[in-house]
Amino acid sequence: MMEVVRDLDRGAKVGTAIVILFLLAVFVGPYVHPYSETDIVGAPFGPATSEFWLGTDNVGRDILARILAGGRMTVIIAFLATTGAFLIGVPLGIAAAVIGGRFDLIMARAVDALMAFPGLILALIVLSAIGTSIPALLAMMSVLSSTIVFRLTRAVAADVAAMDYVEVARLRGENMRWFLFREILPNVMPTLLTEFGLRFVYAAILISSLSFLGLGIQPPYADLGGMVKENALAITFGKWAPVLPALALSTLAIGVNLIVDGLLKRNASLDAGR
Repeated sequence: MMEVVRDLDRGAKVGTAIVILFLLAVFVGPYVHPYSETDIVGAPFGPATSEFWLGTDNVGRDILARILAGGRMTVIIAFLATTGAFLIGVPLGIAAAVIGGRFDLIMARAVDALMAFPGLILALIVLSAIGTSIPALLAMMSVLSSTIVFRLTRAVAADVAAMDYVEVARLRGENMRWFLFREILPNVMPTLLTEFGLRFVYAAILISSLSFLGLGIQPPYADLGGMVKENALAITFGKWAPVLPALALSTLAIGVNLIVDGLLKRNASLDAGR
């Protein structure tokens, strides 16, 4: 792992530092901060002071405490949803590339049909019908992102499946598990790792967008998108309350994207050197 970090360019190292600091803040900060995300500790839209570093929100809760808690919630849900998308999309994509034929055609058309709907609109329809519980959010986000993961995995796995060593394994009569874990997956892993970062950022933005629209994480629990909605009125008074959670989300997205860009450059240089 340390060798991979050393091979990254300067931008990716900066991104790694940003992400590490963000994760430390959101996972350690709530346990050392004196206030919780739900405590009403001051007047609405109070200014930044030595006690409340970022001021208070629309009902008098500490903004820093809510950003830390909301950032933690965003990271956890985005990570779980992205992991779920890969658990769905990667095996199906590899299976479609290896098996081909009718199975590949059916899977590709099913994914195309699902991707024909705008993601956010489809999410709003589904959540309005089944409710806004955490399991429902995770399931919906995993399925939505799995379509992109499936198409990418299918494309790169098809190239690997055409290699001579895969054909030799096919002639030996190896089963699908062998193709998945021994032949295909190790060769597509660098591409999937970079895609994981991109899907993670997409999931973080999606959950914040849903919370802003009222169908994500429900009050009183904090969420970065929900905080923007709750404090939107403050912007007319020159207050920073709705801007701060948006900056926190942007910081996370920038850090992850810098890492992804570095991994892409590293993979490209390794491929060029072969």
